[in-house]
Amino acid sequence: MLKIGVLVSGRGSNLQAIIDAIEAKKIKAEIAVVISNIPGVAALDRAKKHGIKAVAVNDKEFKDKSSYEKDIIAELEKNNVGLVCLAGYMKLISPEFVRHFKGKMMNIHPALLPAFPGLHVQRTALEHGVKISGCTVHFVDEGCDTGPIIIQAAVPVLDDDTQESLSARILEQEHRIYPEAIRLFSEGKLKIEGRRVKII
Repeated sequence: MLKIGVLVSGRGSNLQAIIDAIEAKKIKAEIAVVISNIPGVAALDRAKKHGIKAVAVNDKEFKDKSSYEKDIIAELEKNNVGLVCLAGYMKLISPEFVRHFKGKMMNIHPALLPAFPGLHVQRTALEHGVKISGCTVHFVDEGCDTGPIIIQAAVPVLDDDTQESLSARILEQEHRIYPEAIRLFSEGKLKIEGRRVKII
């Protein structure tokens, strides 16, 4: 059975969506470990509540990024993780980390990539006056939100939308498509061909 490691930095709502899908038997996998770079966040409490191993690896306690990431990789390897899911993990992944889990690391981003990578996505989308926004699940590569796209969901932008209202509607779709992408991976149905991901 596929073992998943989830990296988090905050409240963990996408983590909860993954947990719920696994518990509902929609995904044949188990979350082996949840790791946060910030101690005491709500995502760790969510994991513990469901009997999932929850580990805080405080990035501020390491002399450099390399030693911090080696600790994370060691924890993932110790738990035999076959898929790493970034779920509100607010740190850029180094090329070395990406290479270690090449083709086995996913991220969810609250925009229709390649538009609006990085942070402050809804604010930027509203400033640009886009009519449609959404979210993207993609494999992680060495760039920032540039990896091969697995699934996207579109959300209309309303005239009276605020960052908060648009974010809330996009989050609903994130909770739907992230578990679906993980299900496809767990069933061996995703094939990366260059920049494209084929569902087979």
